[in-house]
Amino acid sequence: MLTVTNLRIAYGGAEVVHGVSLEVGEGECVALIGPNGAGKSSLLKAVCGLLKPTGGNIVFEGADITGMAGHEVARRGIAMCPEGRQMFPEMTVMENLRLGAYRRRNEDISAEIEEVMTLFPRLRERASQMAGTLSGGEQEMVAISRALMAKPQLCIFDEPSLGIAPKVVDEIEDTLVKIKALGVTVLLVEQAVSMALRVADRAYVLEAGEVVAAGTSAAMSNDPRVQRAYLGA
Repeated sequence: MLTVTNLRIAYGGAEVVHGVSLEVGEGECVALIGPNGAGKSSLLKAVCGLLKPTGGNIVFEGADITGMAGHEVARRGIAMCPEGRQMFPEMTVMENLRLGAYRRRNEDISAEIEEVMTLFPRLRERASQMAGTLSGGEQEMVAISRALMAKPQLCIFDEPSLGIAPKVVDEIEDTLVKIKALGVTVLLVEQAVSMALRVADRAYVLEAGEVVAAGTSAAMSNDPRVQRAYLGA
């Protein structure tokens, strides 16, 4: 579904992603793991049209989307749940969810609303509450649900567990498993590596802007380098 080939990204002449290549197959969950500053979020932003790469290409469902504007990328079926959640704090939970379906605004979205409320029953209780008054975990639930409201072919999650209480991280993990079971293709950036490897089918390790390891999640979990660097072994 997604093929990234030899992607390069720079900020002000300083290159931060150095020729990264990766693939995400339809129905897969692929994790991108690595330390802070490795270039993971920059890569996601390039895929979503929020950053223009300086080299390489991005192909989604057979079409080259390299450098395409973010709203055009979204129209093609890629949705992102961004790092830090980025709620519209003075809008209600329901308004945030409806905004996620903006490109489908002429359609009946009641079934999708019911689907995300089933995934996160707490949102049903908070539907009329201002998003800015929610806890961090509840805001993450809104952000994930907002992305799903677009009915994307590919859903990208950037650090969904960041700043979330450990108990809620378990809920986020369960939700990612449920989303995967729905058949949604997922690209996941996550610093909680053990959680990411439990959820994902495959993983890429990105360090200093380069892929240094790749394989099935089971293989990555048993890789001594990954164990030492990320799993506390």
